[in-house]
Amino acid sequence: MRTASVIARYLAGVIFLVMGLNGFLNFIPFPPPAGVAGQFMGALYVSHYLWVIFAFQVIAGVLLLLNRYVPLAVAMLAPVIVNILTFHVLMARAGFLWPSSWPAVGRDLHRRATAFSGLFQSRLQPRG
Repeated sequence: MRTASVIARYLAGVIFLVMGLNGFLNFIPFPPPAGVAGQFMGALYVSHYLWVIFAFQVIAGVLLLLNRYVPLAVAMLAPVIVNILTFHVLMARAGFLWPSSWPAVGRDLHRRATAFSGLFQSRLQPRG
């Protein structure tokens, strides 16, 4: 289980680092999506909102690859992953096969569940 967790962390780190850098450097050209998906991506591009998303991907990808602040990296990537999945479910179903492979990241998240246990407390516990 530990080996699978390490492999999932490295795989996620490489994917998010490469795709984040691709957003800035465009070394893997993708055709623009058609229809509503294209209009949505156009609005994100024109407003420079994608730069923020790509920066989060690069930073979190590096943190995952270095095995430093992994819970922070996962917390940074969680909204990005939710938005990518939502985009593919609602607007661009043709490209949905690639994001559906991301449950492998859940292995590493499950291994570090204690780091996120405070997120599921209904009340704040006083210290000491």
